[in-house]
Amino acid sequence: MSIKPHGAKLPHRIAKQKPAGDAVTGLILSVFRLNNSLLAAGDRLVEGLGLTSARWQVLGAIASADRPQPVAWIARDMGANRQNVQRIINDLGKAGLVAFETNPHHRRAQLVVLTDNGKQAFDAAMRLQAPWVDGVAHGVSVKDIETAHRVVLALRERLEGKGAAT
Repeated sequence: MSIKPHGAKLPHRIAKQKPAGDAVTGLILSVFRLNNSLLAAGDRLVEGLGLTSARWQVLGAIASADRPQPVAWIARDMGANRQNVQRIINDLGKAGLVAFETNPHHRRAQLVVLTDNGKQAFDAAMRLQAPWVDGVAHGVSVKDIETAHRVVLALRERLEGKGAAT
């Protein structure tokens, strides 16, 4: 059985796909829509804090790191383009939410750290996120959410070269 995104037709294909390929295509299209919906919802959720989803995501990557990191490492951990992350971090710096420290291992690649204002903004965003995400999860079983998470992780590993994708 092929699952298609709600209300969407799968695109015309030149080559025939196997059923699993059809299913993954439908999943990919749904994930694209989900990503757009998550970004829009995140923007609405944190706009009163002067944040966007992109800024919130970068603040989260910095907050969750074990130690200060250069932009390239933050981008790598996020699976994002370094130049895009650099632009966002520059904006966060101008807003006083991050600061830069000297990197003892590399003169040009400064380390990015949250300022007190950055920590406060991130903590405030997470306080808003908790009831919001509980509402999003309402009515969906934890087992189903965990299964979806495992599938997404398996596909990501294949795309990042850690699996057997051809």
